[in-house]
Amino acid sequence: MIIKSAEFVKSSGKWQDCPLPDLPEYAFIGRSNVGKSSLINGMLHRKDLAKTSQTPGKTQLINHFLINENWYLTDLPGYGYARVSKSLRKDFEKLITNYILQRKNLVNLFVLIDSRHAPQKIDLEFIEWCGENGIPFSIVFTKADKLKPAVAVANVEHYQNELLKAWEDLPETYLTSAEKREGTDEILKFITKTNEFLHKNHVNFD
Repeated sequence: MIIKSAEFVKSSGKWQDCPLPDLPEYAFIGRSNVGKSSLINGMLHRKDLAKTSQTPGKTQLINHFLINENWYLTDLPGYGYARVSKSLRKDFEKLITNYILQRKNLVNLFVLIDSRHAPQKIDLEFIEWCGENGIPFSIVFTKADKLKPAVAVANVEHYQNELLKAWEDLPETYLTSAEKREGTDEILKFITKTNEFLHKNHVNFD
């Protein structure tokens, strides 16, 4: 996919305030320091479309971007660690949960995981929650450039083996680097293929 245009649409504090659900939508989520904004910028070949920060938990709203005028990319607040109060963290969790469960044009959720770490309980629980609720999702391992290639692949395999203890089949998996833009073309190919399928089958989100 060639990114011809990528523009910020709006930030929403409630899922009901999101743009009209009239286009296919692909959301990105992960722990607060997983490198989500950097990956989005790298994938879209933009320097600062999604705002990056040294402070985990910077994304606190649902941010929508219109890509090539025919699909939405959604940057969701991170789950887990964030330097906020417990009450505000609960608000984030409610915002995320309601969006994922209620947003009828959400085609796929990309769950981002830091490839440098062993399987984290919070990631495994979130993935399990997606499965229990029938949410279509893919797993995106980030920051592969911080590791030697063999180590990155071994870490992904370790994670997959951990998931296979509870799952019969695993979703699409991508190993990425925002800095080197590795793996991002594969994600865009998946989105292109999915959009073509939706168009061919006249899928309507109304």
